[in-house]
Amino acid sequence: MAESSASTRFHRFAISTLCVAMVTLVFGALTTSKNAGMAFRDWPTSDGQAMLTYPWLSDFARNWDKFLEHGHRLAGMLIGVWSIALVSAAYSFNQSRPVKMLSVAILIGVICQGLLGGFRVQLDERGLAMLHGSFAAIVFSLMGAAIVITSPGWNSPETETSSGQMRMMKILAIAIVIILALQYLLGGLIRHRGTGLHEHLGLGILSLALIFFNFINCGGSSSRWLRRSAMILALIAFGQVVLGAGAWIFRFGFAPMGYVAVSDSIQQVTLRTVHTVWGIVTFQYAIVHLLRVLRVDHLSIFDREEPVVLRRQDQQLVTEGGPK
Repeated sequence: MAESSASTRFHRFAISTLCVAMVTLVFGALTTSKNAGMAFRDWPTSDGQAMLTYPWLSDFARNWDKFLEHGHRLAGMLIGVWSIALVSAAYSFNQSRPVKMLSVAILIGVICQGLLGGFRVQLDERGLAMLHGSFAAIVFSLMGAAIVITSPGWNSPETETSSGQMRMMKILAIAIVIILALQYLLGGLIRHRGTGLHEHLGLGILSLALIFFNFINCGGSSSRWLRRSAMILALIAFGQVVLGAGAWIFRFGFAPMGYVAVSDSIQQVTLRTVHTVWGIVTFQYAIVHLLRVLRVDHLSIFDREEPVVLRRQDQQLVTEGGPK
């Protein structure tokens, strides 16, 4: 009972880590949408002042670019402290070795992400800005993985799924993760380089088709855990497409309705930011779905294993293997 309580508390703390990371993501996406990544020319200081002593709130009405960039830095500091606490919680709550390793990986990822952001400022390099944004999706996905492997469903999912259907689920789940990773990279090219728009649109249609085919395929599974996961992924992906359409309209206009896009308008910045953040959420949940599929497949192997009949010297039959 005590072990179950400790796992529950760690699971909740992992969720809180994801929520704090979301604040960092939002500030980072807003900074990129406003092209405010170089609002300060120094790092780790801001205009020569320490991170916590810089008068951040005074920039809210005075300099929006500096407000966003320094807010992103403060949020990055917060998630760094939170990640240290996550590692401490993993060891304090006596979590399994994979969970401990994952929490350490999250902390290392957050540190590397902070260094990438700092080097991007010091070198004024847009390539590093793109890498900084792409790596954020990886770190965010690690946090999602920590949540799913400590969830109650991880240890007791339904595994009554045929081997053929399970194989198709794995192929689709892996393909979706790969396609979404490419899609996110193309989105980064659009935001930082202004290229890859049509490729991004084409791959978006392909990824949506794969996700909905995956939803239909998982719908025939007896595992409610996987059916729910596929449905959530499909809903998230559909929301991302809607946000992408909105971002397109507010960036390029929509002639049939007579709408003319206004550069850096509130609507444009908001839609581009939400579309970016939701893209990271989509990729992260694709990773979560893949982990669920692999978990069910791993456990179902033992359920499908045929019993092995052995004969001892006294001629008594002994069975080994098979479902317990």
